[in-house]
Amino acid sequence: MEELRFPWNDKEGLLYGGIIAGITAYLMALFNMSRSIGDFRPEYLYQVIPTYIVVWVVVMLLMTFVVGRIADLAINRYLVPSDSANTRILANIVVCVTCMSEIMSALGPIIGTMVEGDLSLEQTLRWPYNWPYNFCVAFWIEMALAQPAARAVMKGLHERRLGQAAVGGVTDE
Repeated sequence: MEELRFPWNDKEGLLYGGIIAGITAYLMALFNMSRSIGDFRPEYLYQVIPTYIVVWVVVMLLMTFVVGRIADLAINRYLVPSDSANTRILANIVVCVTCMSEIMSALGPIIGTMVEGDLSLEQTLRWPYNWPYNFCVAFWIEMALAQPAARAVMKGLHERRLGQAAVGGVTDE
């Protein structure tokens, strides 16, 4: 039996990654916007949405074509099949957050200023200062919110599918 908390096919993998990227990209965009302005106001929750949408697409592309592959290589190299699912989850989070926070600490400010219509490289040039903040915040967003939410959705989806199959209903696609 496959692990209920992880995607079983590419379609589920896209949903799983979309949930994680959606939560993390929104909160990181909000964090970085508030941090660059120097305060937080409730209206930022809405003002960040245009930037968030572009960031979410970029994050999904990077996860699919770059960071996800790096994480798979690292996990296959350093972990053994007998390692627990929780070990694999933590290793995946560490590798993905490290790679993604490094990349997005450089690209994020460019995307944000482009969406606002005023391209500036000022924040990108502050990468050595911004990256540690972004890594720490993204790590805890992934650990406490994004990954548990995505795993809960996968588990619910799989339990429902297995329940339907047990009573003679719909089977796996």
